Amino acid sequence: MSFSSSAGSSSFSSHPLVPYGWDEGWEAEFVPHAEQGLLPGRVVRVDRGQCDVVTPVGIVRADTEFVVPRDPMKVVCTGDWVAVDPEGSDPRYVRTLLPRRTAFVRSTSSKRSDGQVLATNIDHVVICVSLAGELDLGRIERFLALAMSCSSGEALLHKSALSWESGAQPVVALTKADLVPDPVTRGHLVQDVETSAPGVPVLTISALHGDGLDVLLALVGSGTTVLLGQSGAGKSTLANAVAGADIMDVQAARDVDGKGRHTTTTRNLLALPSGGVLIDTPGLRGVGLYDAESGVGQVFSEIEELAERCRFHDCAHDSEPDCAVRSAVENGELAVRRLESYRKLVRENQWIVAKTDARVRAELRRDWKRKGAAGRAAMEFKRGRLQ
Repeated sequence: MSFSSSAGSSSFSSHPLVPYGWDEGWEAEFVPHAEQGLLPGRVVRVDRGQCDVVTPVGIVRADTEFVVPRDPMKVVCTGDWVAVDPEGSDPRYVRTLLPRRTAFVRSTSSKRSDGQVLATNIDHVVICVSLAGELDLGRIERFLALAMSCSSGEALLHKSALSWESGAQPVVALTKADLVPDPVTRGHLVQDVETSAPGVPVLTISALHGDGLDVLLALVGSGTTVLLGQSGAGKSTLANAVAGADIMDVQAARDVDGKGRHTTTTRNLLALPSGGVLIDTPGLRGVGLYDAESGVGQVFSEIEELAERCRFHDCAHDSEPDCAVRSAVENGELAVRRLESYRKLVRENQWIVAKTDARVRAELRRDWKRKGAAGRAAMEFKRGRLQ
């Protein structure tokens, strides 16, 4: 089978991988691998060193032995485009990964500050939040900071700790809206989320009644969309609603807190009948930042703008004079919760980056020493005045 696009756009549109996101850019990237007789494919599922890959000849099972790196950022992941052995090969191997355009990365619990790639080559990040339980605005801000963080797909394949340019559009989907029948209460919840997600579309959805699904379908109808959220957020139910079929197993959540057992245990990619590609993920308990400075800045854009009016460019918005951020808090223009959340994520991200960046570590040490000296001086001054 030939994979050349020389026959024109009409023949390209009939390529069997187009429903999975194959385009002329991927075809150009694959040319040297096609010359070696390899098949293009997209990873739809990864499981213990094996992966399912959709290829022009169907879904094949392939071993990832030849692309197992020491760097966890380079492991085969759902959403990757790969080159696999042709038909007749036994066993069949993934021979290489094509350079990633985008990726969603979180930090792991490892003390080495490793990153974990959750999904690659994505265009939309849908953060699912259930209205059935208490809203955790801080967690939403954390998800958004990761979604908005920028990192180049090429950097992810060839280096371990660089910022990347994602271009993936974040969206917050407030699911199970039918469990909040009071429109006033629901309106207040939506407003709280919109305040915590400036500039980000916030959709109110009831998969049970179909409310809001038309807007979501229009969004995911092109490109690749990944669903993220805690267990019980309704991701699998939403995936079924978008696909128009029961493709994912669904388990009932507890009424008392809206939580349930994990329905999805692996990341799965599927082509939607209405167009677009969907990646469903297991519920995430921990969402650690990973080099998300730019994402934090975008999520808290109003604080970043206020900070430009502070007297000192390195103002910590703590006790410095003429701090525009603290003034906004005192005037009621900025919520205390937002500032505390911002500080927390900035500190966490600095700590993560410092583990692999000696310059950042040195800056943090100098900052700690400066603050320690200032604290001691203030204490000595206070003691002197009391004596």
